[in-house]
Amino acid sequence: MENLMHLIQGFGVLFTFQNIAVTIFGAILGLLVGAMPGIGSLAGVALLLPLTFKFNPTTAIIMLGALYYANMYGGAFSSILIGIPGDGPAVMTLMDGYPMATKKNRPGQALLTSNLSSFIGGSIGMIILTFMGPLLAEFGLKFGPAEMTALLLVAMTSIGWLVGENPTKGILLTMVGILLASMGMDTLSGNPRYDFGSVYLLGGIPFVPFVIGMVGFSQVIRLMSERHQETKLAVSKLSIKESMITLHDFKRLLPPAIRSGFLGTFVGVLPGAGATTAAFMGYAVQKSFKSEEPLGTGAIEGIASCESANNAAAAGAFAPLLALGIPGSGTGAVLLGGLMMWGLNPGPLLFTNSPEFAWGLIASLFLANIITLAIAWGVIPFLIKILSVPTKLMIPVITVVCIVGSYSTSNSMYGVLIMFISGVLGYILNRTGYQTAPAVLSFVLAPLLESNMRKAFIISQGSLGIFVEKPISLVFIVILFVILLFPLIRLVLTKLGVLKVKEKV
Repeated sequence: MENLMHLIQGFGVLFTFQNIAVTIFGAILGLLVGAMPGIGSLAGVALLLPLTFKFNPTTAIIMLGALYYANMYGGAFSSILIGIPGDGPAVMTLMDGYPMATKKNRPGQALLTSNLSSFIGGSIGMIILTFMGPLLAEFGLKFGPAEMTALLLVAMTSIGWLVGENPTKGILLTMVGILLASMGMDTLSGNPRYDFGSVYLLGGIPFVPFVIGMVGFSQVIRLMSERHQETKLAVSKLSIKESMITLHDFKRLLPPAIRSGFLGTFVGVLPGAGATTAAFMGYAVQKSFKSEEPLGTGAIEGIASCESANNAAAAGAFAPLLALGIPGSGTGAVLLGGLMMWGLNPGPLLFTNSPEFAWGLIASLFLANIITLAIAWGVIPFLIKILSVPTKLMIPVITVVCIVGSYSTSNSMYGVLIMFISGVLGYILNRTGYQTAPAVLSFVLAPLLESNMRKAFIISQGSLGIFVEKPISLVFIVILFVILLFPLIRLVLTKLGVLKVKEKV
């Protein structure tokens, strides 16, 4: 009840002309930044940080918070419409969003599903942040290197079962992704690995060009091979009313959105996990539940699970940032730097010493959630006109977007070269029946896994016992062995006649 009164006071701080104006401005910028491949929330917040120096601290952080949160909405736009993820979390949205927009000719419904799921997940995250923020932050601190390693091992081993019906192919591409992620300088010792004498490879393979190429430019190559086919969709006159989802669709998206909202908030609190990990975990959990359509074919449940999770994680990330002064992601680190420059010290005393600031920021997230949903919903009729553009015009436009997005992250042609190479690799994999998602996901999670695993071994002086000493890591290790042994157990039970193999229709 006390927190609710504080939140009401926060809305009192928020409801000034200047604060509402910067919230709207931040929401619009966040949508634009998120929809542009290659920028993302980290670069967006860092670039706009100098613009806030003339504001008072409360107004400044309100604008940056709205931008960061709205970025989670915007990343889905390019994923759904042109098959290029705007940022890391949107990689998972692409898996069902793009097929739903193109193969099922439901782009308006795909965008609205994404927007509503983002709103639901974000709302859950904000409510939990309001009433349990400090407690969640303290719980997140219990996840040391051993606990994070065990959690990420579960995530990595489940990738093979996440996509498609062939776990062997999934595991193979997972290992490829881990191998590619290990190229470059060792983050702990500084030794070069797999650089092949190239100065550029010392920095490793940049994430954004790799993802844009693997899942974006590979689509360009596919479009080029199918350019003589009629791919234009009749969506040029689609209105907001016609893009509405049915009650049945809403019933389909609600359970995964609520489930991923709670999961994403928890993942967002964990140090270094971030919205990308939350989106992946939300999608992986949905794989364990029943969906009306198979995930990866344009299922509403797939879009809802990952979009809700990444927005909830964005809200949850503010818990350790404000309550403990610990950033949960790169974007959080930039926000922390801004707070310190404004003379504020995030930590347990922030809510006591500067309540108007802390609660004003939390209140602004609620307003940004509503404003972003309204704007994103209103622009759907204009966005989907992209799909009515003929393929011969779409190919050069998407190619330019891929090149600009790849170049912007490295400021050199190295990023563009990586994009072209990974695009060709992605096209070959798709043509030969391999899903690119496991390679992309393992590429994202591998550096975090390696860093935490090596820290755990340094702490334990090489002993494996550190992974079973504490209850949290022990639980995840047990889950890991269950996942690893499940195929063998299922095979034995099938041969014994306990389980029956489902026949494909």
